[in-house]
Amino acid sequence: MYEGVVQDLIDELGRMPGIGPKSAQRIAFHLLATDPADIARLQDVLGKVKEGVQFCEICGNVSEQEKCRICRDARRDSALLCVVEEPKDVLAVERTREFRGRYHVLGGSLDPLSGVGPDQLRMRELLARLGAEEVSEVIIATDPNTEGEATATYLVRMLRDFPGLRVTRLASGLPMGGDLEFADELTLGRALSGRRVL
Repeated sequence: MYEGVVQDLIDELGRMPGIGPKSAQRIAFHLLATDPADIARLQDVLGKVKEGVQFCEICGNVSEQEKCRICRDARRDSALLCVVEEPKDVLAVERTREFRGRYHVLGGSLDPLSGVGPDQLRMRELLARLGAEEVSEVIIATDPNTEGEATATYLVRMLRDFPGLRVTRLASGLPMGGDLEFADELTLGRALSGRRVL
């Protein structure tokens, strides 16, 4: 262990997702060797992110305004709604250039072991959107892992009583246990275009 603020920095960096103890240590020592002007820019950007970025009031995607650019785009097909877990998944689907509808970001996935149930996700907002908007198809694009599959199953049960609503799921081809953000554009595009009705 290092002493004082250096260990505090390593500990804080290690709390970030995907950063283990060795990576946290490498980042901390990189920051110690970095030019003070670069550190000041990083601090400035971190401050702006916390102050200026919000979540879209309609879909839950990250935005600098009340509505994200996708929800503001009148050319998007409002009858198609793609339900994803996180804002990063919106970017993954957008990279395919296959989807021209709108999104709904749940803000995570069901994970009872971690205490994440339907009330901690944006499920009520989804139901409100389906009641207020003319949506004909909901594409469930949760991650192909245990939590994502549980979330998809819950959504199917929740949405099956909506008259005239087609509920589909991304086609197979995505590796089980993976995340949408790591899927290549071709594979994700094929999974989107070959989606199956549930």
